[in-house]
Amino acid sequence: MAFSTGTSWGTFSIMMPMALPMAAVLDANIALVIAAVISGGVFGDHCSPISDTTIISAMAADCDTIEHVRTQLPYALLSGFISLILFIIFGYFL
Repeated sequence: MAFSTGTSWGTFSIMMPMALPMAAVLDANIALVIAAVISGGVFGDHCSPISDTTIISAMAADCDTIEHVRTQLPYALLSGFISLILFIIFGYFL
């Protein structure tokens, strides 16, 4: 959602009202669900070529926006994969 809209805060405002009741019904760890929504929103925002922070960062670095996205995408994907693994592990044990 954050990737397609280009906003992390918009993603938080859309996903929190859906994720928190779902977590309560499924008896999931609420803090872990909040962390997952925030992590996903920030991840999508950093990877999105239409995000304001991506566009401003590219302008500040004096490079093309798509080139900036291509250079930061491997780092974002690596951290996203590590986060996914940790969310699975902590979700299983908490």
